[in-house]
Formats: sequence, C-alpha cells, structure tokens
Amino acid sequence: MRASASLHAGEWVEVRSAEEIRGTLDENAQLEGMPFMPEMLRFCGQRFRVDKRAHKTCDTVDYVGGRRLLNSVHLDGLRCTGEAHGGCDALCLLFWKEAWLRRVDGPAKATGAAVPAGPATSALPESPLTVAAIWKGTRAPGEATDAADPTYVCQATRLLDASTPLRRTDVGQYVEDFTSGNAGVRRMAAGFAFLAYATVVGGRYGLGAPLRWLYDMFQRWRGGAPYPERRGRIPKGGKTPTRRLDLRAGELVRVRTLPEILETTDEDLRNRGMGFHSEMVPFTGKTYRVLRRIEKIVHEKTGKMITLKNDAVILDGVVCQARYINNSRRFCPRAVYLYFREIWLERLEGPPSFTPACDPGPARPEALGPP
Repeated sequence: MRASASLHAGEWVEVRSAEEIRGTLDENAQLEGMPFMPEMLRFCGQRFRVDKRAHKTCDTVDYVGGRRLLNSVHLDGLRCTGEAHGGCDALCLLFWKEAWLRRVDGPAKATGAAVPAGPATSALPESPLTVAAIWKGTRAPGEATDAADPTYVCQATRLLDASTPLRRTDVGQYVEDFTSGNAGVRRMAAGFAFLAYATVVGGRYGLGAPLRWLYDMFQRWRGGAPYPERRGRIPKGGKTPTRRLDLRAGELVRVRTLPEILETTDEDLRNRGMGFHSEMVPFTGKTYRVLRRIEKIVHEKTGKMITLKNDAVILDGVVCQARYINNSRRFCPRAVYLYFREIWLERLEGPPSFTPACDPGPARPEALGPP
C-alpha cells in the first residue's frame, strides 16, 4: 500500500519560507484543497518535530465519518490562533502539506525546542504580494477581507474539499497508523480490544449491563476510566440544568465524575445543546487548568462566525484521543479540544496564571501581516 505521506512521527522538519510556500499555492492560497493560512506565517523558517502523520481525520463538517488526506502532517503543538479568522477560539491543530516543509536532521539548538532556524539558502525575501495573497484566501471567493459579515475560509471549512471519504472497512488506515509512528503496538492493541468488548456489550446477548459492570470494576482496580458509552439521566426533551462559574484561563478545576455528569445531561448526553461524549470520559474525576473560554468559533459548514450563547471552556491538554469513536475515526490524530460546560467542572483553589502547553499565543504583527 502506498503511504499517504513520507514523513513519520518524531521526524524534524523546517517550515519553508513564505515565498517558497506561495509557489505551491493556487489563486485561493490552497494546495490540494488545503489552505495555507496567515496564522501559519509566523512559523516560516523554524524547525519543529512531526507530531503525527495526518493521513486521516474526523469529519467536523457533516459529521458523517472519517476522511482520508494525502501528503499531510501535524507538527507538535502548532495550532491556529484565529487572528485572521475573526478571533476564532477553537485552537484547531494545523495541517501541513509536505510541500511546505523540508526534512532536517534535528532542532536548530541542542535544547530540542522549536526555535528559528534561519532562512534557507534557497528562500526568497518575503514580499507584501505573498502575504496579501495568503490573506485573500481567508475569505470566500470574491469577498473582501474587510467585509462586514465575512464568510471565512480556513482548513476546517475546506476539510471536505481537501480530503476523501474513509471507508470503515479500510484496513490500510491501521497499517499506516502503525508504520507512520502515529500509534504504537500497545495503543492499537488496547483500541482493538475495546472494540471487540464493545461489540459484545452492544450485541443482542443480554450481556450489556453485567459486562459494563465488570469493565467498571476492572478499571477501578487498575485506576482507569469507566465504561464510556452511557446515557444521560434526564428524559429526552427535558430541561437540563446550568451552573455559571465564570472560569478564566489558568484556574484549576476538577472534572466531575461520570455519574455526576450524567445527572446533568439528557438521554442523548446533551446539556443545552452541547454533547458530552465518550472521548471525554477518561478525563472525568481529574484535575486540569482552564486553557480558555470558548466564546466564538467559525462554523465549519457555513464559514460564518457564531457566538456561543452558553458557557464553554477548554482545558489544558484535554483533547480527543480517538480511543472509543467508530472505526473510520479510531486513532484519528487531529487532537480536537473537548468543550466542557461549567456544570461539568468544579473550581479548585490554585494560582490563576500558568503557561499553557498548547496555546501558541498571539502572533507577532510583522509575522502575520495586515489584511
């Protein structure tokens, strides 16, 4: 089977210059349907470690299943900060086409940190034309960058155009998960073992309840997470409760236990429209720092900015790990931040300030460039 990319998890790369990257893009600042965004300009000329090969990802547009990508990777900790997209709070993990990178031997300094590597000898001086063309690609074709109600274009909104459907029966995806270094033997074995167990639990054998109980007992003994697939306690259509904590970045919180959270959700595991799903279960009962409040995000399907009416926060390091989701998305490397209602959290005492592990912070104005 032909691999979808040549880079492997753990390898070091250098992001090419803006001029070199511009040469790979079409008139919409895209390569193979994937936009190169102004938020990525700050990383040009720097070296980073490949986190995962992005040969597949989850469908966050139509939520149908998994998607397959070619020639793409995720770099360690590099997320979109939303400056060119109305200040979107989502902090999506960036997709990098291999054409925008060059393989290098290691970091620029012995510290192993991602630091500027200096311009490549083949790089050309960055031009205003290049920056302007990349900024133009953040809006729908024909729309001005200063439109009053913009329709944004980003990697999330263009995901379906940059990928193809991934069949549930495509065994090759798991071969690539392993050969690319995305998932080791232990993680893959645990994932397939859970899949087999869940198949029996959900089967028509009348064993669901005792097998879930047995799973919980075993996990409690080993200090693991309870069985993730549950139903909320509030009848469908019933009013779900709310609690306002006004949490801010840096505050220490404890995620409530699974039974406590189930008391706040309806049968479909929703609280005022926001879902609590199986990938959040491993984080229940544990302590984390608030990374930021989620107040506005670009809608992946329409490209319009939407403002959240109710509270939502993301926690530092708490991302989807694709442990339990269906076959076409199992081991997905996208690491989307999980959204939490404040009623699912408890405030703990602790200093309100900290250095987040995955928030790159605001861009340098000269790196991002004007719209």
